[in-house]
Amino acid sequence: MHGLRSRRRPPAALPAAPSPTVGGPAQDGHGTRRSWALLVLLSVAQFMVILDATVVNVALPSIGRSLHFAPGGLQWVVTAYVLASGGLVLAGGRAADLFGRRRMFLAGLAAFTAASLASGLAVSPAALIAARAGQGAGAALLTPAALSIITTAYAGAQRATALATWGALGGAGAAAGVLAGGMLTSWFGWRSVFLVNVPVGVAAGLLSLRLVPRHSAPGRAAGPLLPPRLLRSRSLVAGVLIMFGATGLLVGTFFLNSLYLQGVQHASALRTGLEFLPLALVIGASAHLGSRLLPAAGTRVMITAGLLLMGGGALLLTGLAPGSGYLAGVLPGLLVIGAGTGLVLPGASVTALSGVAASEAGAASGLMTAAHEIGAAAGVAVFSAAGVAVTGGVAAGYRHGFAVAAALAAGLAVTAAILVPAVRPAPGAPVAVH
Repeated sequence: MHGLRSRRRPPAALPAAPSPTVGGPAQDGHGTRRSWALLVLLSVAQFMVILDATVVNVALPSIGRSLHFAPGGLQWVVTAYVLASGGLVLAGGRAADLFGRRRMFLAGLAAFTAASLASGLAVSPAALIAARAGQGAGAALLTPAALSIITTAYAGAQRATALATWGALGGAGAAAGVLAGGMLTSWFGWRSVFLVNVPVGVAAGLLSLRLVPRHSAPGRAAGPLLPPRLLRSRSLVAGVLIMFGATGLLVGTFFLNSLYLQGVQHASALRTGLEFLPLALVIGASAHLGSRLLPAAGTRVMITAGLLLMGGGALLLTGLAPGSGYLAGVLPGLLVIGAGTGLVLPGASVTALSGVAASEAGAASGLMTAAHEIGAAAGVAVFSAAGVAVTGGVAAGYRHGFAVAAALAAGLAVTAAILVPAVRPAPGAPVAVH
């Protein structure tokens, strides 16, 4: 028996989750292929949610004209979604721990898909706002459940790669949402930005029944939505802080550049979306590179370097003038910010969730999702205020906003260098935290 045991892979190569292992290092080639199919499925579902949070912004003028929104009422198309998703996400994460990650993922996906159909068919402002709140509630169940599935279904370097991929979705999905919103609204009308989710959601739901692993849920238990011991985890707190700040910087980039491209350069919605496409591509490429560098560099170095890049890109954009073109003026700064984002957001996800116990993965994932949502809202608020705090028109406000962004990125980089632990995933072993 001892001889047989010595030929097995070491126990450390397996996930610590109580659920059936999907794609763990000890599986054969077929199991590994299935593991990445699971990641693709979860990523597609999350990509759909992220797209819907940004795609609607480009469609708002068309929605207002079509449904005859009262002045000031159009903002509720966005606000209803944000309030529902941000307000319920911690409860959604805890529900995944108590009632089952698979069950909550499927429930959230079903709610989001049904609400997307209702949004696309809405015939009045009240109907659309209610449906958008339903979408937000579905996202509050879907996102933390999907992230906790990733956290518990993978181990070692596979987990780090999966979390890095997930982290990159936040930036790339937001950028792609601007492009998709412009294309769908221009070609098929505003209703298409919601109806496109329906076939994607149905297909994802059917595949989930086959690919998403089950786990034994403990049932409902008394206790807080966020167990206090999670807040004593240095890696989780650091990851949440970085996710909050970096998401705010990225969304501020979208906000300020949209003002400049449409307000100064008079770009259409579709052209603006196309001009954000390189940013999405660079974020994806940088995240892929970062996942390969992570075992050697560690998350502290990767996050700090990424934040410095984001600050450098913001500094480049402070030099824009009303006559600056896109290729020479806007694009270089966007590319540098994208390269930094692709390192920071995946690094924050790996830092926060690598050491979380399987029984609390949903709560931790809910906290990370809340940081992403609140950070995005804070980014718009901060950079909107910075943009109007100076006189001299849109271009002057744009430059001031990016000066603020550069300063915030530098401060966050110093914080990361001090606070973020050096998380290094080792192939075939649990993630090491130093």
